Amino acid sequence: MANTWWELQILCEPELEDSVFWRLENFGCRGTASERKGNNFLIKSYLPQFQAQPSDLAVLSQWLRQDALCMGLSVPVVQWEVIDEQDWASSWKQYWQPQEIGDRFLINPAWLPVPENSDRLILRLDPGVAFGTGAHATTQLCLESLEMRFSEVNKPFLEKEKESQNVVIADIGCGSGILSIGSLLLGATKVYAVDVDPLAVKSTAENRALNSISPERLVVAEGSLDVLTELLEQPVDGIVCNILADVIINLVPDLSAIAKPSTWGIFSGILLEQSKAVVDTLEKHGWVVANIWRQNEWCCINVRRS
Repeated sequence: MANTWWELQILCEPELEDSVFWRLENFGCRGTASERKGNNFLIKSYLPQFQAQPSDLAVLSQWLRQDALCMGLSVPVVQWEVIDEQDWASSWKQYWQPQEIGDRFLINPAWLPVPENSDRLILRLDPGVAFGTGAHATTQLCLESLEMRFSEVNKPFLEKEKESQNVVIADIGCGSGILSIGSLLLGATKVYAVDVDPLAVKSTAENRALNSISPERLVVAEGSLDVLTELLEQPVDGIVCNILADVIINLVPDLSAIAKPSTWGIFSGILLEQSKAVVDTLEKHGWVVANIWRQNEWCCINVRRS
């Protein structure tokens, strides 16, 4: 863990929020949160100081400027300063409040009390330095897609079909573990989660404990599809993958190794302009696109094998 951090503050129009989140994630920032300031949003994000020089931050500022101009929006105001770890830990958390997502989820920060009378599925979360608080459009789209999938799974079945309720999920690029835990809260039997970032693996394991989920039900490991393939006893029923379009495109050719004829998939982290390339790759390798959900400039592609 870093001892000192860059604190980035970006004041921007609401329409630019998702784009800023995406840029910050790609840049390597951690613990991003936003709050409304009048008619704008103030986005705060954090990066270990050793990972960037002031010149790097200046380049990031130029990217944010260009994104805004391309969208016909006002140029965001970008500031940064160095803070110590204690200030980092307390600063961004004060802006992150409980958030309802979809029809069933309530994402509750681990440091806040759990609501007593909520009829939602409460997912306790401390993302630490891992990406995935539920604030980003791509995470929300994935959780809403999972709701849809599990509402289909839990429709009344004939007795002989009840075995299809035993759903095993693979979460590729698990981040904070939010999609893995969400799947289990919705009724999945087991989730295998992998991420190439060891800090994400640590965060998922910690959030697993926060939600009183056993390591046997949520298996998490460092790595990607190759590690996942070794962990699995048999192909999975569902795949969730909220990463980036280019990474998804590279993974798709090898996903058949963990899929069965009835497997479904939820793929996000995809800008609308990138969706055709992802869809083309999925269809080329035997996936059928069921629907594409969008939020602002982001989309989530729901697919099945047959």
